[in-house]
Amino acid sequence: MSLKITDQCVNCDVCEPVCPNKAISLGSEFYEIAPNLCTECVGHHDEPQCVIVCPVECIISDPEHPESREALLAKYERLTG
Repeated sequence: MSLKITDQCVNCDVCEPVCPNKAISLGSEFYEIAPNLCTECVGHHDEPQCVIVCPVECIISDPEHPESREALLAKYERLTG
């Protein structure tokens, strides 16, 4: 399942630079995660780096984009070629 940033985001700018897939960008009101790029850091790290650094814990699993670990790994392989 890809991740999403809730409206509790305080735009602290710490999540964007740690995303290995460049899936995080500043939206119109707060940061957003592109589900087609988010692999929850599968293939790069053991844990999602954005979740680790988020000071307000506003990054959650996105129920609208369910993906298994295998699907996330396949996405990682597709993105890194």
